[in-house]
Amino acid sequence: MANTAKQTSNPANSVFRLNETVVNQIAAGEVIERPASVIKELVENAIDAGADRIEVTTANGGKTLMRVSDNGHGMSSEDLAMSVERHCTSKLSDDLMDIRSLGFRGEALPSIGSVSRLSITSRRAEDPNAWKISVHGGRVEGPTPAALTAGTVVEVTDLFYATPARLKFLKSDQAETNAITDVFKRMSLAFPSVRFAISGADRATLEYPATDLNKRLEQVLGKSFRENSIEIDAEREGIHLTGLASVPTFHRGNALAQYFFVNGRPVRDKALLGAVRGAYMDHLPSGRHPTLALFLDLDPYLVDVNVHPAKADVRFRDPGLVRGLIVGALKQALSNQGPLTSQAGADAMMDAFRTEAQSSWRARETQSGFSDWARPLEQENPTHFPSGMSEGQATYRQDFQPSGQVSENLYNDEPNESYPLGSARAQVHKNYIVSQTEKGLIIVDQHAAHERIVYEKLKAGMQDGLAGQLLLVPEIIDLPEEDVNRLVSHSEAFDKLGLELEAFGPGAIAVRATPAMLGETNVQQLIQDLADEIAEWGSADGLQEKLEHVAATMACHGSVRSGRILKAPEMNELLRQMENTPNSGQCNHGRPTFIELDLKDIERLFGR
Repeated sequence: MANTAKQTSNPANSVFRLNETVVNQIAAGEVIERPASVIKELVENAIDAGADRIEVTTANGGKTLMRVSDNGHGMSSEDLAMSVERHCTSKLSDDLMDIRSLGFRGEALPSIGSVSRLSITSRRAEDPNAWKISVHGGRVEGPTPAALTAGTVVEVTDLFYATPARLKFLKSDQAETNAITDVFKRMSLAFPSVRFAISGADRATLEYPATDLNKRLEQVLGKSFRENSIEIDAEREGIHLTGLASVPTFHRGNALAQYFFVNGRPVRDKALLGAVRGAYMDHLPSGRHPTLALFLDLDPYLVDVNVHPAKADVRFRDPGLVRGLIVGALKQALSNQGPLTSQAGADAMMDAFRTEAQSSWRARETQSGFSDWARPLEQENPTHFPSGMSEGQATYRQDFQPSGQVSENLYNDEPNESYPLGSARAQVHKNYIVSQTEKGLIIVDQHAAHERIVYEKLKAGMQDGLAGQLLLVPEIIDLPEEDVNRLVSHSEAFDKLGLELEAFGPGAIAVRATPAMLGETNVQQLIQDLADEIAEWGSADGLQEKLEHVAATMACHGSVRSGRILKAPEMNELLRQMENTPNSGQCNHGRPTFIELDLKDIERLFGR
């Protein structure tokens, strides 16, 4: 078959050295993927230079202009000239594992200069003037004297003009602008003590004043995240994990709002994403993701940040330890939160009340006065009250009586509003418990709440080990040798879940028992799915997910059904169980089990 590939100008196929410009352009293909990559590298350089004020300016999604200004240490003319040469850096010692700065490879500036028009103006505080150097498509000019008070200004224009093919692969201006904003936010979260500002013709100005971490989290992720998150603080074998993670009922449709930092470096690591997925796997609806910002601090020798030139990926010396720390800390925090749910549901409910009340008021005003609407209920039955009940209590009870939703001995139950979920006052529409607390009201979905209680009891039983169902004849499943090795390495964990397997030669697995809870199952598909998951995520949570899905189904069918009228003691018993059950703020499908209405919000509805 004829070789249709384009021939090079080296017909003898002899080895030769690529020129410096081509080398830099090749490196740029790894380091500079898009405008956001440029911003990341330049902001990292500014932080490494000790800057506490960083300003970013962009135009056309960074394609035509990117400017990063800082008040860092600045550079001399000699350092400026060296900074645009490959593998020249001031940040790395002879020990490649002892990396304590963001940049260290010495590739960013020469890579940027090889594919764009780059200019750098810098001045040290002790120098009489600034110096400027320019690199256009790999061609260096300068340094020459320039004017600048202090710090460094790096300007990049016409990105990829020297490699037009790369330019065609960029996305729309808006998409590139959004990518830059994401990088900007990640760097802002990593260094809250630095003032960040970003502006340009392609965006609204965004500024984050220097502050502490909690305030910066609120600045970047919003006040609602701060109000609907739980603190994470855990340590294991010298690795410290801190941050904030959203309650399960506060979730999003993608994982873009998950921020990870390793020794202050923003990273986007698949192992960390997988650990979060494992921690939240039985708390969220399918396709939903939590919002969080997690910070890992550990000895630099325990993590390799030199995995890829872009420095977005890391490799841990003990990935199992890191994963276990994250999963354990998140699960523990979620369990310890008690009956906590997102405030978003209550806010939406209050908004609906306001809208509905305004509409009803206008409708009543246009009718024949207020007499029909405001007539006391006792007028329809002025003399008939249950024995021992005051007129006011009877009015309250009659208000719910038409649909028959109030428990018969509700008023005989001794109220105690000091409990976190208060004391039951009524049941409406045969499914919702209305409880009064010291601070307001709580509305509980009785089916969803009891479903979580039953589910947590089933999960607790699973921790002690599940029974396996022995197969009459072991099922032999052919797999690639690497998949066999992965599965066998997790066999101990599988045994606890009732799945017994062992290697059957170099390219097969023998399955001797499957979890009894699963009943009849497609063993081959189960094993293949587990092998694929271990290969992708480095864990075997898939079987645990399947079993917990079965447990969730069992809990759904075994819980108090909607439409069942409960007596006051039953309602209060359900509330007390919720208070002592982990994750009771949401059901097994990620929906809230209750909504809390603050008394102050309710009073505002009535203009009090």
